[in-house]
Amino acid sequence: MPELDPIVLARIQFGANITFHILFPTISISMGWVLLFFKLRHNSEIRATNGNGSKWMDAYKFWVKIFALTFALGVVSGVTMSFQFGTNWPGYMEKVGNIAGPLLAYEVLTAFFLEATFLAIMLFGMNRVSNRMHTVATLLVAGGTTLSAFWILALNSWMQTPAGFEMIAGKAHVVSWLAVIFNPSFPYRFVHMLLASGLTSAFLVRGYRPTAGGAAIARRRWRRH
Repeated sequence: MPELDPIVLARIQFGANITFHILFPTISISMGWVLLFFKLRHNSEIRATNGNGSKWMDAYKFWVKIFALTFALGVVSGVTMSFQFGTNWPGYMEKVGNIAGPLLAYEVLTAFFLEATFLAIMLFGMNRVSNRMHTVATLLVAGGTTLSAFWILALNSWMQTPAGFEMIAGKAHVVSWLAVIFNPSFPYRFVHMLLASGLTSAFLVRGYRPTAGGAAIARRRWRRH
């Protein structure tokens, strides 16, 4: 049996990782906005009825657990993938590290920390902070997931349609960060990712049924409201 080329093996490993990883951010990117919708509807219903409970909060409490699970799995598989940039493609990263490194760092510093911090409030702070603060936390997490997609898609798009740089001594150096981030294919890839995430979460939420026997009741209850 002929030996497999190391490049092919690296592609297989990276492809397997990213195929598994992409499932989770595809859900979490738009699921954050779905949770914000549930939270806002809950707030409006509470103000209208002066009540303490809401079916929207029941939905929120259920789906925030799914969101946290997909977020955690996305982080774990994403960390592995980021290491593979260096282990599988060291020559490439040596040449474009001046661009790829900062973009990945921006994603961590501006998006990941934002999501991780306020996700804790979403999960454990419901009865420990004010309702307004909890709503703000949900908004920040939703914004953080989209911001995370922004930076990752900026880097991925730059790899396909590089712009805003010059090669000096065999390494890429930034000439314009605006050109790097908003490279020719970025708008289309970013919109594509957001639409794909929205459709995925819509099918996931729409397809959920608490129990087989309660499916008809659940449908009637949601349609009335």
